[in-house]
Amino acid sequence: MSALSQALWVLLLGSLLGLELIGKVPPTLHTPLMSGANAISGITVLASLTLIAQANGQVPLLLLGSLSLGFALFNVVGGFLVTDRMLAMFSRKKTRSGGAG
Repeated sequence: MSALSQALWVLLLGSLLGLELIGKVPPTLHTPLMSGANAISGITVLASLTLIAQANGQVPLLLLGSLSLGFALFNVVGGFLVTDRMLAMFSRKKTRSGGAG
């Protein structure tokens, strides 16, 4: 079995396992789960920047690093926006101070 086919099997099995696990998460735990996913995407951003820095002008590595950096940043920003919106649903509404009159 080649390294590519092994990597594809790991990707397939990891995707199926992730789909099964995420589907069983109760809605009250989605915000902490999103925060964990943001942390993992932050690590991906650092790995992408490292790949770009060590590419030494090799175009395929620069393209791969740039693509992964774009996807990771999209995931981080989107995750924080969704998390902020979910947390805003639980905050108290501001009331107007002052009497009638």
